[in-house]
Amino acid sequence: MDFSASPHEFQTATCRGPTTRSLRSRGARALPSAGRGDAVPSAAGTLSEMAGSLLKTSSMSLRTKLLYQMGVSLYNTSHGFHEEEVKKKLQQFPGGSIDLQKKDDGIGILTLNNPSKKNAFSGAMILQLLEKVIELENWTEGKGLIVHGANNTFSSGSDLHAVKALGTPEDGMALCMFMQNTLTRFMRLPLITVALIQGWALGGGAEFLTACDFRLMTKESEIRFVHKEMGIIPSWGGATRLVKIIGSRQALKVLSGALKLDSQKALNLGMVEAVLESSNGTECLEEAQEWLKQFTKGPPEVTRALKKCVSASKELGLEEALETERDLLGTLWGGPANLEAIARKGKFCK
Repeated sequence: MDFSASPHEFQTATCRGPTTRSLRSRGARALPSAGRGDAVPSAAGTLSEMAGSLLKTSSMSLRTKLLYQMGVSLYNTSHGFHEEEVKKKLQQFPGGSIDLQKKDDGIGILTLNNPSKKNAFSGAMILQLLEKVIELENWTEGKGLIVHGANNTFSSGSDLHAVKALGTPEDGMALCMFMQNTLTRFMRLPLITVALIQGWALGGGAEFLTACDFRLMTKESEIRFVHKEMGIIPSWGGATRLVKIIGSRQALKVLSGALKLDSQKALNLGMVEAVLESSNGTECLEEAQEWLKQFTKGPPEVTRALKKCVSASKELGLEEALETERDLLGTLWGGPANLEAIARKGKFCK
C-alpha cells in the first residue's frame, strides 16, 4: 500500500474487506489489504513473507500512519455514515456561529457564539465547528488554542429544536458519528488546547471540553453531564474521554449521578487544571492566554511535534508510539530550532 495516499484513500483502504494478520510476539496486528496495483500474495505465500513485504514499505503500522494524517475521520460509509446527508439535515437548524481568531503569537481563540440560547449548538454551529477544525488543521504557525463561550457561558449543549427534530435512532447515531469525527479531529490537532469554562458547561458542552488538553474554570462556573436525565448517554465521545481524564470510578459517579461539578469539585477530581481569579469575561480570557503561553513558548514546529507525540502515546500501543516519537524527532534534529539551541551558551541555566 502507498502510505503517501490521501486521507480518503486511507479510509477506503481500511474497509476493503478481510485483512491478513501477521504473528508478533506481542499479539497479532492487522496488515492492510492489497490496494489497486499492489501484488496480492498467493495462497502459498507465507505470513513471514507478507510481513517482510510490509516492513519494506514502512516500519510504521497503518494505524500510526492514519494518526499522522490530519483530516482522517473515524467513520465513513463502511459504518453506514453518510456525511453529506447529515450536513443537509443540520443545515435546517440555523442560529449562532463558531468564531475563530488566529493571533500572531500562534494562539487561537475559538468562540461558541449563540448567547440567546446559552451557546447551545445549533445545526449550523455543528457544521461550522467542522469547518474551523479543518482551518486549524492547516494553520501551520499555530501553537495553542483557547475555546470559550460568548457572554460568560461555555455551552448549554445541543439546541433542543434540533434534538426534537432529529428524533429517530438513525438520526441520533448519525449525529453521534458526525460529532465524534469532528471532536476526534479536534483532539488530534497539533495545538495545545484549553477550554475556558465560564458559567454553564452542560451536556454536549461538557463533552466538548473533554476534547481539550486542559481545562480552566472560573469560581462560579459549573460542569454537568446531564445526559442521564435526558434518557441517553454521552454521544460526542465525552464518556470515553472523561474516563481517560478522571478514571473509570469517578467518571461513573459523575455520569450516573449527573453530578454538578463546581470549580472546587472539578479541581479536586483532576477535571480542571486551575480555578481562575478573574470572573469578568475579558479578564478571564487574558488570564487563560497567559496560562497557556507558558507551554507555547518557542518555535511552533517544536510545540506541534510535542503535541503529536503525546497524542500518539494516548491512542497507540507502545511500539507504535515509540516509532512515532522517533519519526517526529527526525523532523527536528539538526533543524533550525535545534541548531540555535545548541549554539546558545548556558542554555540549561536559564
